[in-house]
Amino acid sequence: NTTTNTVMKVLMKTVEEQLAQYKSVHFNKKNMQSHFIGIPLLILAITLLLSLNRFEISLSDFRITFTPAMVIFAAVLIYYAKLHGKIALGMLAYLIVNLYFAELLYQADKVVFLAIAIFIAGWIIQFIGHYYEKAKPAFLDDMVGLVIGPFFLIAEIYFALGFEQKLHNQMTRLALKKRKLMEDAKVS
Repeated sequence: NTTTNTVMKVLMKTVEEQLAQYKSVHFNKKNMQSHFIGIPLLILAITLLLSLNRFEISLSDFRITFTPAMVIFAAVLIYYAKLHGKIALGMLAYLIVNLYFAELLYQADKVVFLAIAIFIAGWIIQFIGHYYEKAKPAFLDDMVGLVIGPFFLIAEIYFALGFEQKLHNQMTRLALKKRKLMEDAKVS
């Protein structure tokens, strides 16, 4: 199946390849700043929407309540851990915070409208950033960019703190090559 082959190719990419693909359209400082606002808004909105339905498992006196957001985040965290364990730990902390805020907002009046407004605001901020970048968003060429975006931001925080510099250097070198190929393709 062509779809299965495509998914497998994407999942087999290394952390350097995934981050470089995303970085190749995220060099502009204003674009990066917009992503540090837009992506968290998008993730919060999605977390909130996916937290509206709740499921409960009961084992004797022990009850566990969970949401689709928790299930999806667990699956995505497995993928992140496959890519890079240390950055996945940062993502785990970030997703726990998202789940906490979604839980706080869950009881708000018209929560669906709030989540939709946050979602729209996140996308507007993202597209404003790409206006400055003069490059289309990563997900337009590769839908995995939607999953890699938050992971990329956590990686950028690690890099700014001086962690994982070898990964940062490899990713940046590869991203610069990819960006040059994109710009050369525009010229021809």
